[in-house]
Amino acid sequence: MPHMLILGLGYTASRLAARLRAEGWHITAVRRTADAEALAFDDESAVRAAIAQATHILSSVPPEGDADPVLTRYGAAIAAAPAIWTGYLSSTGVYGDAAGAWVDESSPVGLGRRAARAQADRDWGALRPDMRRFRLPGIYGPGRSALDRVRDGRAHRIDLPDQVFSRAHVDDIVAGVIASIHHGPPGIYNLSDDWPCAQNRLIEEACVLLGQPVPPLLTLAQAQLSPMARAFYAENRRVANGRARRLLGWSPRYPTYREGLRACL
Repeated sequence: MPHMLILGLGYTASRLAARLRAEGWHITAVRRTADAEALAFDDESAVRAAIAQATHILSSVPPEGDADPVLTRYGAAIAAAPAIWTGYLSSTGVYGDAAGAWVDESSPVGLGRRAARAQADRDWGALRPDMRRFRLPGIYGPGRSALDRVRDGRAHRIDLPDQVFSRAHVDDIVAGVIASIHHGPPGIYNLSDDWPCAQNRLIEEACVLLGQPVPPLLTLAQAQLSPMARAFYAENRRVANGRARRLLGWSPRYPTYREGLRACL
């Protein structure tokens, strides 16, 4: 029976774990604190035993400050592990601002606001020859989409007509990771949908689907966004997914936000 060790059981990794369990996989998960379905990150003996036993290892843990906590504590053990497949959930934020241009896996990294993420991405790539790095754009899905922001009164439309983003439905990301287990070489894969566009379009579509009024168009100053939310608008790029299509035999089930939001209803 294949055995997947997942370090960091967040939104995307939890969906992956559920999908693999349904396909008969044994899953060991690691979280900050132990619970009924996960080991504690600080339980070194248990985590190191799982690293030594797993056939597949995936980390979805982002950097903390300037360091990747998984690499700092368990990197050497993962490098020496007998697993036949390893992976890391990274971010398309490593590409920085492209002024709306397309980026692919060969584009420069480390030029944006996420220097620690870019360094972690590079360090994971150097850890093992079988490493898959999945660079993910804005992730949405059930319980985490423009629909929820509209329902909760948290939706904004920002007056930045040339700002473009890429995104991916969480289940398309899960499908891409699973595809890489069965097809394709190690390396970097952008898992994004086919239609980069302004964030306002998602809000407007969500309002239509919910029968809600569209929020007013605001400047960044008027919106009074948090520093993290404002930083989201500091970068502008389109993310190409052609490599994952060619090498993994993957294509998004939800090629645009329209299909994806309807699936979230």
